[in-house]
Amino acid sequence: MPMFHLGWFTNFSNPPWNHPWAGTEGRDWPRGHAHVEFTRALERACFDYVMLEDSSMVSDAYEGSMRADLKHGLYAPKHDPVALAPMLAAATERIGIVATASTSFYPPWLLARRFATLDHISHGRIGWNVVTSSEDRAAQNHGLDALPPHDERYERADEFVEVVARLWDSWEPDALVLDRDRGVYVDHEKVHVLDHRGKHFATRGPLNLMRPPQGRPVLCQAGGSPRGRDFAARNADTVLAMLSDPDEMKEYRDDVRARMVAIGRDPDDCKIMFITTPVLGDTLEEAQAKAEVMRTPSETKIEVSLAHMSAVSEVDFAAFDLDTPIADLDVRTNGHQSSLASFLKNGNTVREAAIASMNKVLHFVGTPESVAEQMGETMDHVGGDGFLFTGNIGRRFVGGITEGLVPALQRRGLTRTAYNHERFRDNLLDF
Repeated sequence: MPMFHLGWFTNFSNPPWNHPWAGTEGRDWPRGHAHVEFTRALERACFDYVMLEDSSMVSDAYEGSMRADLKHGLYAPKHDPVALAPMLAAATERIGIVATASTSFYPPWLLARRFATLDHISHGRIGWNVVTSSEDRAAQNHGLDALPPHDERYERADEFVEVVARLWDSWEPDALVLDRDRGVYVDHEKVHVLDHRGKHFATRGPLNLMRPPQGRPVLCQAGGSPRGRDFAARNADTVLAMLSDPDEMKEYRDDVRARMVAIGRDPDDCKIMFITTPVLGDTLEEAQAKAEVMRTPSETKIEVSLAHMSAVSEVDFAAFDLDTPIADLDVRTNGHQSSLASFLKNGNTVREAAIASMNKVLHFVGTPESVAEQMGETMDHVGGDGFLFTGNIGRRFVGGITEGLVPALQRRGLTRTAYNHERFRDNLLDF
């Protein structure tokens, strides 16, 4: 079986706070210390990266109210992941740190400068999760009435990434000369003006700092729609996908890789990571019992599932009776199109779709050894490239992954036991 990569999908938000094993994290997380401890645990297990998603709104898509979002801590409160990145970098040495920033709200020059700075601070371990954003409420926080149409946002993102990459390239790698004899700090002939004037953006350039250590930070993206897959194939170094069926996972990976080949990219230069939340126990029976509890629906779980889908699609699912047949719904979105499409095919009624969506990432259930075997078999079928864990970042759950499951994967030769390189991209491309 081939080796594969590991990452973790989370955000700078509240860890678990209302279960028996919770400590003071529900109030103390804004300081960042819980995320530092969590990231150090991932690095000890030789994870490729931690990915910090983000959004910039308090959602009122469900019921037309902020109640559900704030009651359950879904999209708020949430801190800026870009501000957490240097804190994580200072506390670690090798793990990649991916922060989210939107092409719909950042100016290209500011983003290029900020992430180049972070790449220098981290000695070449920063990644940028490229998002176009999907919520009009977020747009309204940035002075817009609404987001542009879905495909136009990707068109803007294509130009945005092109401009940012050119800004990172505006300093040649050896522009900093430190020539004491001639009294020259930077060779001005190796720093270049862009004068970019495109359809959506204009910037003169150059950046006012050196080229990032990685050349450009690692680019991460989640694109499920055809337009999103095209964007990923053109720009991404790693892609995250929420798929549970091994055949669907293989189809997705094969499709993105084929799109890369069609535009002249080496498909091995992009690692596709599949999101999962394994359920572990000392015995199979214990793990199955845990999974059964997690899968058992309740009013709260259904509300959380529907509120989440309402936030990403801006369709108010509180307006429908739970037993409304999916076939009777006429809903469309300018937001996360693939997420909405996946949700709607998950069941015959709104209730069934909510329950299925709630359980979508519970792929693997068993002991660390049996789950490691299952994950290896799945990757062997899919062809690569790895898994992106998600779930609460409390010590108990994280420890089960990093101190139980990962050693079982390592014993099978499925994941690395040490980092071979100092920089994020080099480790990502190591196999």
